[in-house]
Amino acid sequence: MDKYNRVDHEFRPDYVVPPGETVAEMLQYNNMTQAELAGRMGRPKKTINEIIKGKAAITPDTAQQLEHVFGVPASFWSNLDANYRLALARTEELKRLEAQSDWLKTFPLAAMAKLGWIERRQNKGEQVREVLDYFGVATIEAWDAIWITPQAAFRKSSVFASSPGSVAAWLRKGELTALAIQCQPFDAMKFKQVTVECRRLTGEPPEMFCPALQNLCATCGVAVAFVPELPKSRVSGAARWLTADKALIQLSLRYRTDDHLWFSFFHEAGHIVNHGKRSVFLEGDGMDDHLEREANVFAEDALIPRPEWRKFVASGDFSELSIAQFAQDVGIASGIVVGRLQHDGLISFRGLNHLKRHFTWST
Repeated sequence: MDKYNRVDHEFRPDYVVPPGETVAEMLQYNNMTQAELAGRMGRPKKTINEIIKGKAAITPDTAQQLEHVFGVPASFWSNLDANYRLALARTEELKRLEAQSDWLKTFPLAAMAKLGWIERRQNKGEQVREVLDYFGVATIEAWDAIWITPQAAFRKSSVFASSPGSVAAWLRKGELTALAIQCQPFDAMKFKQVTVECRRLTGEPPEMFCPALQNLCATCGVAVAFVPELPKSRVSGAARWLTADKALIQLSLRYRTDDHLWFSFFHEAGHIVNHGKRSVFLEGDGMDDHLEREANVFAEDALIPRPEWRKFVASGDFSELSIAQFAQDVGIASGIVVGRLQHDGLISFRGLNHLKRHFTWST
């Protein structure tokens, strides 16, 4: 038989079936018995029978021998066996993951899917695999080791403890977003200077300040990621170090107003400037320790210089006109002044909110 005439036959196997079935089909196609194939390959008949029954793998040596007999490349036989073994492993994995599917209750899957972060799967095992892939881990045990163990810095936050799945998913999206942001190596002095420039962006609309803020911070090693809040996450911002030379400031736009957004940004910037690279800072309700207070002071002074603020407060004039003039004088948005007055108890939380800019996530 001329093997070159046999290479071009129509043959489209299903890679999920055992490779032995393909060997059996080739025997039938060539009117050949298992004993004849064993003789042509110089292998025991028992070995050929075990390959056909799926009990023995097609090794590289076997693949080459099949090429010599059938004229079908050894790479085909090796790939056929490798794909089959991989399919078996995946099937076993899906069974194992399906048995662990209660883990999915940890996450707001519907919200994550709506945002396009994951896909919904009918099979529970496939859904577990989808979420694991989102986090870039192979097993639930690996996820626990990274996100839940006491060594995880963000676990120290009461915000994380309230809903670890939602917060972890939100944090992971920040990591993924930051990967696409090219940054120069971190430069602390330059970042302090950049925060002054960032302050001038507070009066700009989102379509202008978002890219400008990201570009400015990237020049000194800080990636800024805007990530929508997930249900039950209750996180307004986060600051952490992705590498020794790259920091991340992540903002959720939780309260949808310019005063909260900009205070959150400068608060996280305060953590980057003043606090250690091993810490992770999650900002939500009830955060109150000395590091958080230091970050608050940094944000207050970065947005409104303390001497100017004291003069304005001393004037006692918190009318709309006075606020607008003061905001113009110090170069920030009026809504930020309103937010500061409300926070300091100088005006009602219901007063002058129309001076704030309200933001929504684009769809």
